[in-house]
Amino acid sequence: MRIGIVLMNLGGPTHRDNVKIFLKNLFQDEDIIKLGGGVTQKAFANIISKLRAPSVAEDYMEINGCPKGCTGSKHCFNRKNKEVSTCCSPINGLTEAQRRGLEKYFKTILPEHEVKVYTCMRYWLPFADQVMDDLVEDEITHTVLMPLYPQFSWTTTGSSFRDWETVLKEKFPDGKPWKEFHVKNYYLNESYLASVNDRIDQALNEMDEETRKKTHLIFSAHGTPLLEVRSGDPYTTEIKETMEAVMARREEKNPYWLSFQSRVGPQKWTQPNTEDLVERHLEYGIKNFLMVPIAFVTDHIETLYELGVELVEDMEEEGFEFENYKVMEGLNDHPKYLRALAEETLNCLKYEIPDEAVQWDEGDDSEKAKTSKKAVTA
Repeated sequence: MRIGIVLMNLGGPTHRDNVKIFLKNLFQDEDIIKLGGGVTQKAFANIISKLRAPSVAEDYMEINGCPKGCTGSKHCFNRKNKEVSTCCSPINGLTEAQRRGLEKYFKTILPEHEVKVYTCMRYWLPFADQVMDDLVEDEITHTVLMPLYPQFSWTTTGSSFRDWETVLKEKFPDGKPWKEFHVKNYYLNESYLASVNDRIDQALNEMDEETRKKTHLIFSAHGTPLLEVRSGDPYTTEIKETMEAVMARREEKNPYWLSFQSRVGPQKWTQPNTEDLVERHLEYGIKNFLMVPIAFVTDHIETLYELGVELVEDMEEEGFEFENYKVMEGLNDHPKYLRALAEETLNCLKYEIPDEAVQWDEGDDSEKAKTSKKAVTA
């Protein structure tokens, strides 16, 4: 039995020259922009990516994730060419760190089985076909698709699954050469919730007591067109349940709010918008904020630039001043988040691997050990 865990993420450009291609791939996704595909969708993607690429490249240069050399996957052109990029999304290196961390973790908890972890990006390297080649080369017998999106949406997890299935049918018309399992969501997994609270505590502990007491928590998630919500996409509901579950596990409860960022186009999106909510607080005289990127488990442009740079600059241009403004560090390779991924993987494989084969970390309380194979999945 050779297990392959495929971490599915958004991906990001690795060089200024491929920002346009990355954006084109994004806007051609019919699960993101619903233009019916075909010529119309391609034309739209070509135009909008060409227009937006220069400014987006500038944003990525400000948060360049590989200033000392490539930290991404083995498929990255920068790694292959030994090139230091000045315009690489941090999501690439951070997802690779998650991959390495999870693979190392499985060596300790499942020593009798061969477990390899892969990254599969939706809009940039490595793509699904490259990952499938790796699975075949490594003779993987059991594959678990693990989205790095705790909450399910057709625009994220659904899009990644659909793309994987499309490539799979083209590549293996006679059937896939492995048993395949899918993790739909894990937004109430206890280890995941604990990792979020650890990151919140980490940020609050860097403040003095007076500032900490005045700080409002702004949980920010990627927005969703209301059309998607009305069609039954569960993402917005799962985001709200995640936030409430996180806060229910906190002893000290700062005031907290939920907002949505990254709206695009003329459609009506979920409200309130993050920037509008922060501005409203500032107008009321509230000046201490901890931004909690609740739906993003890997730091990237939406956490490091949109929340960390752009929002502050926009508020200051409007004449507002902060006393303290901080963005929570992403979960990235937090040990409890890696544990959540391991729990969800083993939950998928519960009929393949006996409980006694799993050697959980020493020090885990008995209740967690009992429930780990039943990791909470709504």
